[in-house]
Amino acid sequence: MLIDTLRISFRNLGRKKSRSALTILGIAIGVASVVLIASLGEIGKYTINQEIDELGGGGLMISGNNKLAGIQLTSDHLNAVRTSGAVDSAIPVVVDYTKTYMRGLMLDAVIWGIDYGANQVISMELIHGRLITKNDVTAGKMVCVVDQNIAQAYYKRDNIVGKTIQLQFASGNVEFEIVGVVSSGGNVLQGLMGNFIPTFVYLPYTTMQELMGRETFDQIAVAVKSGIDEEVARTQLLSIVNNTSGVRTGFKAENMQGQKEKFSSILNIVTVILSVIAGISLIVAGLSIMTVMLVSVGERTREIGIKKSIGANRQNILFEFLIESFTISLIGSIAGTVVGVLLVIIGCLPLGIPVLFNLGLIGFCILFSILIGVIFGVYPASVASKLNPVDALRCE
Repeated sequence: MLIDTLRISFRNLGRKKSRSALTILGIAIGVASVVLIASLGEIGKYTINQEIDELGGGGLMISGNNKLAGIQLTSDHLNAVRTSGAVDSAIPVVVDYTKTYMRGLMLDAVIWGIDYGANQVISMELIHGRLITKNDVTAGKMVCVVDQNIAQAYYKRDNIVGKTIQLQFASGNVEFEIVGVVSSGGNVLQGLMGNFIPTFVYLPYTTMQELMGRETFDQIAVAVKSGIDEEVARTQLLSIVNNTSGVRTGFKAENMQGQKEKFSSILNIVTVILSVIAGISLIVAGLSIMTVMLVSVGERTREIGIKKSIGANRQNILFEFLIESFTISLIGSIAGTVVGVLLVIIGCLPLGIPVLFNLGLIGFCILFSILIGVIFGVYPASVASKLNPVDALRCE
């Protein structure tokens, strides 16, 4: 009897092929949407973590506690940090957000005042020219290194070594010679976060201090020696800089791993919210299943009456309609998953982006869509199973 019920259910789905296909399509679109969103969330977390590493996010950034007035980093703090056995290298960092001008155009940028050898702490892949040298820092030269985004924005090419660029300071615009172009990471972050992470320009920190009229640093970027736990190094370095200033909690050292986890947590929340929104389409598709099944009950009223009159009981009719709604949901879920996976692969491979999937969320989505189909199929199945054989046979 069970095999006959299954066979009849599948045969009934084939009676109205167009209607069944459209209902399956509704389920498939909802599932494919969730697969895409979940995969984009995973790819986003991976890419942002990679970008943070490329921006020098694998170490520590020491800075003053903004809640305390008068706490600033000086050369004494830098020298003390460099003497720590946990430090591989450390550079002073002076940061300013300003505007750049070339060829009558303007572009927002972050200016980084750095020391020579900064590429040991901040990943800077040199494309053209050279990096900041010891002589540049010692002499306070008016030279700079720009990232390739600036080069592309102003000249539509990477190599703009020898060109001049104007940077806006409080005292006015100052002209610098571009001595190098780098790919320093941040491209994906710039694309995702726009104005929050603009293009980068690197100057000798001494030049920047002179133009800004200051002797202090905003941060000290530290690369921790291999094999040393960053949390241990963080505690040690905080103790060093606090002791240098004679305070207890005047400074903070941010572990970039913690920043990665914050980004991942934010993306997880966004992914879940967007998945829930996409999941609403599954509920809509579930309603369409209920509608289709109710129409089917109306069309097959006489058939149901005949089945009941020759011995089919209520459970047989109920099970037959539930199998139909289950099958629609299952086929739609599988089709949507396959389409979603293919779209992710097709989108990632040409761009060289790793193909990643949130298998847990995808699996939950499939189960949820099947459950929705069965739940919304219960009412039509119940209606069909409760039909009186005599009344059903009267139906034309």
